[in-house]
Amino acid sequence: MTTVILSPKYQVVIPKEIRDKLKLKPGQKMQIINLGDRIEFVPIRDIKEARGFLKGIDSDIEREGDR
Repeated sequence: MTTVILSPKYQVVIPKEIRDKLKLKPGQKMQIINLGDRIEFVPIRDIKEARGFLKGIDSDIEREGDR
């Protein structure tokens, strides 16, 4: 578990290991979600990055007879 410090300007530095793992870039926008007593930072990704993420998914589903 990594610990960070909130600066006097209310800024947080995301540790390098996490930035590298999530492929975060300077200036990237993030959504901040407050869940009870917890804060989550969710990177906002470009829709172009999602291309092909469902490749190989099984699309065979059983349908009702009247469909």
